[in-house]
Amino acid sequence: MKQYAKVGGRPGKPGYRTPSAFQAKVYAAVKKIAKGSTLTYKQVAEKIGSPGAYRAVGNALNKNYDPTIPCHRVVRSDGTIGGYNRGSQKKIEILKKEKGRS
Repeated sequence: MKQYAKVGGRPGKPGYRTPSAFQAKVYAAVKKIAKGSTLTYKQVAEKIGSPGAYRAVGNALNKNYDPTIPCHRVVRSDGTIGGYNRGSQKKIEILKKEKGRS
């Protein structure tokens, strides 16, 4: 069975959207990042076999609202936090909390 991201059911519309093949690869790679650890967008792109697609990785993660995919564990190559669809401050808080537990 495929993985689905909840997008909200509207009457007459499906409640889930199937991710593209690329998004599914990104989500699978990100799910493997351990708590307290981070990878860069470029490292995720390399793991899925598309080393030049680091911006596309960021776009895929920005569109994800599935709480089982830890998008907050992916940061920029220069060490800064990068974007997060729930806000950069929330991303920082989650990462600090996870580092404290590991």
